[in-house]
Amino acid sequence: MKKISLLLLLPTLLFAQTKYVTRAGHANLFSTTVAEDITADNYKVTSTIDTETGAMVFVIPVQSFEFEKALMQKHFNQANFMDSKQYPKIKFKGNITNLSTVNWKEDGRYPVTVEGDLTIKDVTKTISEEGTITIKGGELSANSVFVVKGISNYNVGKPKSKKKKNNVAEDIKITYKGTYKVK
Repeated sequence: MKKISLLLLLPTLLFAQTKYVTRAGHANLFSTTVAEDITADNYKVTSTIDTETGAMVFVIPVQSFEFEKALMQKHFNQANFMDSKQYPKIKFKGNITNLSTVNWKEDGRYPVTVEGDLTIKDVTKTISEEGTITIKGGELSANSVFVVKGISNYNVGKPKSKKKKNNVAEDIKITYKGTYKVK
């Protein structure tokens, strides 16, 4: 009898996947200053989405940001800015707050609100951001554009020189795109 029950339950277990993962999400950061615009790409974002609970996690390796200019990349990773040796990852852990509006079994674009804790350089702040989850042919993707306000609040350094102080923006725009697979 136990074998029959297990066989009947097996298809439910196989198709009741609730966790999706990506190890190749893309984050782009952009800031504009008096001196110049700064942009960098990171294609090594790891993220999980639990469709049952709405839990979302993002981990961004700081040293994986690629800048157009090697000197910008060097400055970005130095101790007086992101200090990527001491703080190698940016982390977000939160939840989709309007989970019931997403039909995980039907193709479509679903606007979502995600709320949680963003940690940069061991400083954690609660944020709430908008994004979109797209389901197409059983594949899940997530997109968001948001602004990290007040990077100095996360102990991210700015040049000490008055002459160069305006070379780093206080607010940074982040664009995220990720395609997820069943975990």
